[in-house]
Order: sequence, then C-alpha cells, then structure tokens
Amino acid sequence: MTKTVLITGASKGIGKAIACQLAQDGFDIVIHYHSDQKGAQETLNTIEKNGGKGRLISFDVANRLQCQQTIEADIEQHGAYYGVINNAGIIRDGAFPALTDKDWYEVIHTDLDSFYNVLHPCIMPMIGLRNGGRIIAISSVSGIVGNRGQVNYSAAKAGIIGATKALALELAKRKITVNCIAPGLIDTGILDMEPIALQEAMKMIPLRRMGNVEEVAGLASYLMSDIASYVTRQVISINGGMV
Repeated sequence: MTKTVLITGASKGIGKAIACQLAQDGFDIVIHYHSDQKGAQETLNTIEKNGGKGRLISFDVANRLQCQQTIEADIEQHGAYYGVINNAGIIRDGAFPALTDKDWYEVIHTDLDSFYNVLHPCIMPMIGLRNGGRIIAISSVSGIVGNRGQVNYSAAKAGIIGATKALALELAKRKITVNCIAPGLIDTGILDMEPIALQEAMKMIPLRRMGNVEEVAGLASYLMSDIASYVTRQVISINGGMV
C-alpha cells in the first residue's frame, strides 16, 4: 500500500525540493499551496515527469476552519496521511521597535498557528491507520538562537520546537515520530538579503557557504523513512556549523 505525505508550502523552495525527493522515495505527495498555484503545478509536473504520483490541495494555513474543512474532505476522499511536513511559513523582518501589529500577528498566525491548524485534523485519521507515521515540522536556526531583526519569526519558530517535543511524547506509543528540522541559511533561489547582511551571515558559518534545498530534502527523506523509526522528539539542525 502506497503511503501518502502532505507537504505544506510545496510550490517552491524547500517544500518543493522535499516533495520531489519524497516522490522519488515512493510516497504519494499531496502538494499544498495557498496562492502560488502555478508553482504547485510545476512541482506536480516534475514529480509526474519522474514517475511519481501526487495531487494538489489549497488552503490558507493561517485559517483554522479552512484547514480543517479542506484537509478533512481530502482525507475522506483519499484516506489518511502517513506523513505530514509542516513547512509553509512567512517572514516579516524588522527591528523590534519598528515591527507593526500586522508584522507580529501575520507571522505568529501563519508560522506557529499552522502547527495546530494543519496537524490537528490529520492526527486521529493517522492514528486510525494503525501503521505508525511521520510528522516533520520545519523550524529555523532563528528558533534556536534568536536572530536580530526577527523577534516575531524567532518566537514562532521556537514555539514550533516546543510543540514538536510535546507532540512527540503524546504520539510515541502510536509509533508516530515527530521531529523538527531547523535549517540555517539555505539558498532557495529567492533569498532576500542585502549583500552586506549576507556577507556578515556567511562569516558565522564554518563551512562558508549556504546550504541548498536538496540537502534539506535529504534530511527529510531520512526522517520519513523506515530506518528513522527510532528517531523522535529531535530538533535536527542543518546550518553548516552555524550553531
């Protein structure tokens, strides 16, 4: 029986790379997007071109009711997910005194609340499969050490780490692992940093380079695999030695 994995924010960047990698690993992929339908379709085209299977799903991860209704309808039609990768998120950087209410609200409600909004309707159907499962939350190095100009983002990503550790305890007896990947500076092709800021960031990385999305996807591939069945409640950093 083919296992299905839902990946949020899979229309580009890290989410797209993970979707393509897991499709190669033999999973059926549910490719989530919010506004970038074209990007999501390109992800699906790439998967199908390489012999994999997938389908598209669209909802706003910050909208609790929309998440619940859309996910429950998809599960009712296609069956429960074996795995979920909570990847979708946004950034609204700025010095703390300059942050607006909207900057704080949108980042917290998109990046942190999505942990509950997306996973909550998935868990009981996943338990019902009686086949174990895999949950991976994408945090950030900012959630581990904090980052200048990212108080809102660091707060959200630190919250994800705490939620991951707690949920892992609850689901361990069901053989469902819950882990967190914390990327550092990753070249997604759309990196929005000033040259001087990028230069300073590179000085903090012992390997003296950015990571690439395929390297993050490789880590997700391992955590989703059978061989990782004894790995749970972990925060695994992939940051070139930055932390």
